[in-house]
Formats: sequence, C-alpha cells, structure tokens
Amino acid sequence: MPAPIYRLGLPADAYEIAVMSRYLIEVGLRGWTWPPDRVAKVIKARDTNVLVAEVRQHVVGFAIMDFGDTSAHLSLLAVKPTHQRCGVGRRMMAWLEEAALTAGIGTVSLELRSNNFGARTFYRILGYKELSYLPGYYRGVETAVKMARDIRRSVPATLRKDA
Repeated sequence: MPAPIYRLGLPADAYEIAVMSRYLIEVGLRGWTWPPDRVAKVIKARDTNVLVAEVRQHVVGFAIMDFGDTSAHLSLLAVKPTHQRCGVGRRMMAWLEEAALTAGIGTVSLELRSNNFGARTFYRILGYKELSYLPGYYRGVETAVKMARDIRRSVPATLRKDA
C-alpha cells in the first residue's frame, strides 16, 4: 500500500470529508452535524487546521483542529477502515500537535463517544487522559468522554538557564 501524503484540506475536499464524518463518526445519530458547507467553512477559517491524508488522490483520513490562544480542540478525526491501524491517525495527530506547539499552544482537548473503546484506547496510547463524562453530549442521546493532553515538551537540563 502506498504511503499517504499529508496536506491541508482544500475546499474541494469538503464533500468527501463530510461524507466520511457522517458514516465514520456520526453514524447512528440523527441529523448531520458536519455537512459539506460547514466543512468548507472550517477549511477556510484562520483558526482551524483541516488535515487530509491522501493516497493516490483519494482522501483516506482527515482531522479538524481548532486553535485558541493557549489550547487547541480536536473536533473530528477519521480514517477509512481500509487504512486504520496503519499509523495514519497517529501521524495526523503528531502533525496537528506539532502545529499547535509551533503556535504556542500547550494543551489539546477532544470529546468522543464513551462507547468508542477503540478510539479511547488510541488516544490513551497517545498520552491523552480521560477528564470527565458528558451525558447527552451527542444530540442529547449519547455520553461523551472528554480527554486532554499537555503537549509541551520538557526542556533538557543542558538548555535551561537554571541548570
């Protein structure tokens, strides 16, 4: 399998990202929270990064992260089943966390369905901690788990002034 190319999302990617969100993230929930017009809007937003993983000009994964002054929030992350457990999600998270660090951000937070044990394990492996449960978070029906991670790196003693 060819290695994915990681790039910022383009308005032309909005429809495919929205469909992936509907069928990989929002499955089983009434309505559609991330339709193409909303995705296109966040692709253009200055405080949001939409990252795409692409193989042979086909989107196989995407992530949407909003950047604040001191923290970032991962709104969505999905990888097509054909490319799951191949490192695509991990690489997208590393890319987004590096962008957040460059922007001076120290914390990344996210929410996910409490019954999505695969995703909970994925984020725990990346160092995210479960902070709280949010009953009814998903359309008043499903509970979410809020997770966060301090992404700041420690400075080696040889580089610190006090060392």
